[in-house]
Amino acid sequence: MCRGTGVVGLLFAKSKVYVHPSNTPRDYVPGFVALVRPAPNSSDRDILLAWLPEAVLGPAEAKAYAKVDLSPDDGLSAFAPGSSPQRGSVPVYVPLPAASSLATFAFAVPLHRVYSVMLYPPSFGSNGKIAIHTRDEATIPPLFFHDAESQSTIMQQRMRNKQFTPFAANGDLFWGGDQFMKYLRRYAVVERSAYEQRLYLINPDPDDLLRFQPAALDIPHPVANASAHSGDPLQMMLKSAGWNVLERLARVTRLSRRAADDVSPAVRAILNAPEVRQLGDDFDSARVYLAKWAMTISEEAERNRPKVVWTDVVGDHISSMVGDVGGPGGEGGGLNGGLDPHLHVERRNEVSLDEWRAFFDNSGMLKVTVSEVKERIFHGGLAPNVRPEAWLFLLGVYPWDSSGVDRRAIIASKRDEYFRLKGQWWDDIDRQQNDAVWKDQRNRIEKDVHRTDRNIPLFAGEDIPHPDPDSPFANIGTNVHLEQLKYMLITYNEYNKTLGYVQGMSDLLSPIYAVIQDDAVAFWAFVGYMNRMERNFLRDQAGMHRQLLALDNLVQLMEPELYSHLERADSTNFFFVFRMLLVWFKREFKWDDVLRLWEVLWTDYLSSQFVLFVALAILDKHKDVIMTHLEHFDEVLKYMNELAKTIDLEETLTRAEELFYRFQRTVDAIDRRNKEPNLAPISPIGSRMNSSTAVAGNGRTSIVRASSSGAPPRTGNGATRVTTPSLPQKTLSLKSEAGRVVISDVLRELLSRKIFVVKDTIPMDQYEA
Repeated sequence: MCRGTGVVGLLFAKSKVYVHPSNTPRDYVPGFVALVRPAPNSSDRDILLAWLPEAVLGPAEAKAYAKVDLSPDDGLSAFAPGSSPQRGSVPVYVPLPAASSLATFAFAVPLHRVYSVMLYPPSFGSNGKIAIHTRDEATIPPLFFHDAESQSTIMQQRMRNKQFTPFAANGDLFWGGDQFMKYLRRYAVVERSAYEQRLYLINPDPDDLLRFQPAALDIPHPVANASAHSGDPLQMMLKSAGWNVLERLARVTRLSRRAADDVSPAVRAILNAPEVRQLGDDFDSARVYLAKWAMTISEEAERNRPKVVWTDVVGDHISSMVGDVGGPGGEGGGLNGGLDPHLHVERRNEVSLDEWRAFFDNSGMLKVTVSEVKERIFHGGLAPNVRPEAWLFLLGVYPWDSSGVDRRAIIASKRDEYFRLKGQWWDDIDRQQNDAVWKDQRNRIEKDVHRTDRNIPLFAGEDIPHPDPDSPFANIGTNVHLEQLKYMLITYNEYNKTLGYVQGMSDLLSPIYAVIQDDAVAFWAFVGYMNRMERNFLRDQAGMHRQLLALDNLVQLMEPELYSHLERADSTNFFFVFRMLLVWFKREFKWDDVLRLWEVLWTDYLSSQFVLFVALAILDKHKDVIMTHLEHFDEVLKYMNELAKTIDLEETLTRAEELFYRFQRTVDAIDRRNKEPNLAPISPIGSRMNSSTAVAGNGRTSIVRASSSGAPPRTGNGATRVTTPSLPQKTLSLKSEAGRVVISDVLRELLSRKIFVVKDTIPMDQYEA
């Protein structure tokens, strides 16, 4: 392939666009799709639509392509000296073959030779792709957009997420093909086919436009019906045109279909399960999460998804360090052998109003330690008449070291600030009448509010006329408490402009308002709650992904047999606990138990992520039923959903605390062992491998053959002999450094009491995509 001899204008470039020569991922070829102006004076018809493999680009060229790919303008106009390039433009040499290269699959086609582009958006685990068809029907390979690897697509998705527009105009998730078509329309006339909605005609001539009119479609063969229209030349012309376009479409469809990926029946069944559809209706974020999960389970993702599940041999090895962890939760030892009978965990009576008041002196200053108060709440909860004040401490409205005078001043200031924020939209008549985005958010909020906790007496009934005659609930009516919920959520949308309102927030606000029943004070308590819960509502699902990854690792470590069963049931996406974690078990426990659970979790007494141990406790309680009777994803999801309102809170909290201590002891034991150089290293065993699986020093899963004694083979110098296929390390629950097992970062975070606040401690770019 010849290198370009002059400076050309690179108008658009998109990275991580692959050619799939076969169905084997190792054969996939990454490259750039680009729009290139070959000369300063060339017309838009002569712009080249090209694809080049990454391998043919030199370092400087690859850097230039990447820069244009990531440029906000996605544009380059650099030609003769004295020209005026666009902002951020960079002159580059663009190597383009004169024709299709069979060796590298590279091609460059002038736009006037492109007949159509067929779009296949990503769905059901398949990457999105485009099929390009030329007027001379040249062979061009389909191009697959690996959006999870493309930084420019990720940037666009994050921008859309912040603006709450993660979906394209057709309702599909935004993908790289949308960006490609946006720039193609700048330089070519693009017409969508009325017959095939995925087909777009490029620079169509009048005959093409005529053929693709709806009147020309879905008709019989013109020869067979010639006599019926012999007196109407216009009808004959339209019918003939329609038949011709059908023939051409048939060729296009056959060409494209050969490259189409097979959709996994298991994934299709998952997405069509009634429980999944219901959860998607309840929470948009659940639908987005599962859609993105489905997009990642292609053959390549499955091949690169290592698991480290602890077998009985390794479990026994560690339990010898941890001690006897057998007990009533299971039989025998090992990591999953049950709860520790030597550990005494008990729940206590709730904190009464008299006991709460005894925590403070006459000035209102706390006279016991914060840890003592939190421990007491963690193990007993609060009496209902204590909550309106105590929750303000737990949610950060009141500092723990404040006096009574301080707190009165804080409430006065917070009340003024709330009404100032509320006034920003309440008094803005122009926004209320003319701002379509704001009105859409308000309607979303009102819709959610009118279906939130309507079984609770405070929110039941419609005893007052609706104040907005244009509201969809104008003919139904409302009540004062629903209106207060709506106003607080609209004000939060004003307060947190970056996040705004997201479906599910009404579930978090309603209990706080029901307890405090003062809109200004409840608003700031809600703000404190959202500071820790914001990561649950990120539009890119990064926060939920990290929590589900932590739960994945936790179940691998603590419940390996259950985890192996969940793998066989296609349930290691852990979607069945998505709702639990999203709104902290709001739908799983009875109302009074939700209040008790939340105040326990707000203490962060053992861990700021103790909610994951509550989820683990529920799984541990029901693992025998799951492993014995549930074999498919929809069965697991249905069973877990039907546990709602039947779970015993006190038993669950006791079990969760015991599991936390067992996890803590396991981590401590592994850390202690890593400090003892004379002891042999421990290796995890992969349940997905037929042979034993160790973890190499670079953190990658490695295969070793088990010897007759059950120990891994060793080389002459005593080191374990391993091979290291290229697999990512971040999803491992345990990895190895210098031959020693090390707890993963997401597991170690479970031992921290530090609250994860999105804007301070967990930047979005630190999450796994």
